[in-house]
Amino acid sequence: MNPRQAPVGTNDWNCRPTAEHPNPVVLLHGTWENAYENWSGMSPELKEDGYCVFALNFGIADLPTKGGLGSALPNAFGTKDIAQSAGEIATYVDAVLAATGADKVDLVGHSQGGLVSRQYLKFNGGAEKVDKLVTLGATNHGTTLSGIGTLDRFIGSLGLNLDPALNYLVGESGMQQVYNSDLVNGVNAGGDTMPGIDYTVIGTKYDEVTTPYKRTFLQAGPGATVNNVTV
Repeated sequence: MNPRQAPVGTNDWNCRPTAEHPNPVVLLHGTWENAYENWSGMSPELKEDGYCVFALNFGIADLPTKGGLGSALPNAFGTKDIAQSAGEIATYVDAVLAATGADKVDLVGHSQGGLVSRQYLKFNGGAEKVDKLVTLGATNHGTTLSGIGTLDRFIGSLGLNLDPALNYLVGESGMQQVYNSDLVNGVNAGGDTMPGIDYTVIGTKYDEVTTPYKRTFLQAGPGATVNNVTV
């Protein structure tokens, strides 16, 4: 097994969308993960169903660049500043659209993959290039990390800001996903959605990372549709 290789069924740059499936699907992994780990189960099925499917490894950072201790793990991506990762996704989506000739893509994001998708939609011009966004356990409104984030916020309220140190221990992208972070607040400022996007948001009652799980759900704003699903 080579976690850095593309999942089966993805990254066929000669694929051309069909009338039945006009939008290429771009799969976005979570924190400390990679495309192969996250999508090797789903991507062959999407390909078999007739979609053009693409997946990338994004957001590589090391310990000195605030990747956190998890960045020392082999093949751990999604450790970089999420705003910078959104820029990588913008470049990748443009390449997918150019190669396939499609007008728009559909995004599927797991955990951080959902939040970075929304960063891309709002701040990197993605709303004009995306038709549907599906998120799976995404940290859309931040997470308490089963209480770890709550403890950090409590200590901060006492005047001791641990976040600069935790950016190096946990990683900047991890800390950006704790509730009330500047990044989470920025993504959600003015409403959860962007006009013209169809959102499907899937959360599980048993999620131990995006906690409480209902923080993943979105509220539709003008010109958008949201389907919140609990499993």
